[in-house]
Amino acid sequence: MFKFKLPSTGKKSKPLKNKFKIINWAAFPFIIFLFLLTAYNLSFVGKVFPNISVAAVELGGQSQAQALEALEKTLTAANKITLLYEDKSFEIQSSEIDLKYDFEGSVKAAYGLTRTGNFFYDLVRRPGLIYRPTSLGLRLQLNESKLETKIDALAKQIDIEPLYPSIKLEGKNIVVDKGRGGTVVDTTLLRTLIGQAFAFNRAGEVSIPVKNVNPALSEAETESFSARAQRLVDKKLILRFEDQDFVYKDAGLFNLLSPNGNYYETGVGGLISEITAKINRGPQEPVFVFDSAKVSEFSPAKDGLLVKEDLLRDMLVGNLRSLEGGGEESLTIDVPVVRTAPKTATKDINNLGIKELIGKGTSRFAGSIPNRIHNIQLATGKMKGVLIPPGETFSFNDTLGDVSALTGFKQAYVIKDGKTILGDGGGVCQVSTTFFRAVLNAGLPIVERAAHAYRVGYYEQDSAPGFDATVYAPHPDLKVKNDTPGHLLIQPSVDLKNVTLVFEIYGTNDGRVATVSKPVISNRVAPGEDIYTDDPTLPAGVIKQIEHKAWGAKVVFDYQVSHGGEVIYKKTFVSNYQPWQAVYLRGTGPVK
Repeated sequence: MFKFKLPSTGKKSKPLKNKFKIINWAAFPFIIFLFLLTAYNLSFVGKVFPNISVAAVELGGQSQAQALEALEKTLTAANKITLLYEDKSFEIQSSEIDLKYDFEGSVKAAYGLTRTGNFFYDLVRRPGLIYRPTSLGLRLQLNESKLETKIDALAKQIDIEPLYPSIKLEGKNIVVDKGRGGTVVDTTLLRTLIGQAFAFNRAGEVSIPVKNVNPALSEAETESFSARAQRLVDKKLILRFEDQDFVYKDAGLFNLLSPNGNYYETGVGGLISEITAKINRGPQEPVFVFDSAKVSEFSPAKDGLLVKEDLLRDMLVGNLRSLEGGGEESLTIDVPVVRTAPKTATKDINNLGIKELIGKGTSRFAGSIPNRIHNIQLATGKMKGVLIPPGETFSFNDTLGDVSALTGFKQAYVIKDGKTILGDGGGVCQVSTTFFRAVLNAGLPIVERAAHAYRVGYYEQDSAPGFDATVYAPHPDLKVKNDTPGHLLIQPSVDLKNVTLVFEIYGTNDGRVATVSKPVISNRVAPGEDIYTDDPTLPAGVIKQIEHKAWGAKVVFDYQVSHGGEVIYKKTFVSNYQPWQAVYLRGTGPVK
């Protein structure tokens, strides 16, 4: 039989059983450790692990029921804590913030410590509790709003608001306020300290944490800050959306500058919030109620609008940099938006050809007396919902009807026979002027129009001279022909907050394009002496200016309407304005 023999190394090998003895002795400590660890874990089955306390009440080794009993017997809820800062002290009663202790939840938290379900994490953490005690706070329920109100109230009594650097323009000079330091309560940390005091059932005193804030500028920073503002003097940033312009200049731009060379996020964010508040809206479904040849209720379909704030922020910062570094006097940003179409289009709810906005006109009436504003609103209401059938000529005077006290109009100043006098319906020409502008924008033929005897300040608050239309029954009148394929709907509105009147004309857009030239002003004549007019509606001794000096002038502009490249209507409007003195109302009424 063949036998295989390992070659000899010249050394005697240890018996195999001796090797097993060595291995057994090496594993013995590990076996002991596993035994002790298993015994440790088994001894706390159904019990809180050792050295775990809640609000200084030791719960280790107790079942959940025992731990709950221990908390309820040992702890008396803190009724209040006292907050201290220098010589000031404030109390917060637990009842004031609806504070309640959740003992059952607290016990569950203690029992669940090192019972997370993560085997290896729990296995490592549990032995550590033997030499590293863990103290938990009580679970709380409280009214966060009431606590915040209490904290805000005490902060107002402690805070010394820092004054942040600012810039203002005095004449043509930039004036920089360097700012000053202050102290403010660290409300976030204070909320944490209050929560800890109640959670650990400490009814003692808590020091109110404050932060020193010093935004004041150094001389070098002040000089740099001033130089940046100087580069923005007489410059404008315009944010434009459709027919709305938001203009920022001087202080409106200075307030965006940050002394560190950038722009205040709060300033830029506030500007964006101001814009979004005026533009953002949901989709608007159309409303059309037709009643006896007049539309009694109408609102066109409108897209929902949502400003792209992140993109607008980038555009703002980029344009501000350009204004600071370039020679441009004015920059315009078209506000970026996301549009969401309504479910129904305007054209789908009527068969009169009223599909879309085809013309819009605006005017401002800041400085108008109450009676004039009343008449503007009354006359505007008579135009609302008026329909002009295709082929017909609209008469402003016929539609307006009788203008007198019998129809609700009040006395205000009117121009008659080249004079300013008290008369029923003063302010009606604000309405005809605004309608005239909407008609120009819509590209409609204007059959009859007359300018005022002199330039009226109201009509030049947002417009060049020459774009006014006076009416006074029976003549002068404002007449317009509807040469579109569908009906026209007149929709005016009065904005008292912004003292603005708007006329919108809805109909069918047939592709026509209206062009209005820049007005040419000539034959300027200086105004005469000031005029004072007695006014029984003002108390004696009161003087109020209602008209400002206006130079006489001849104003000419061309109006042209084209369709498919062919001119279909053309007219030159000529306005000859007399020179006009400043007019003051002199009160003659009883003194109240």
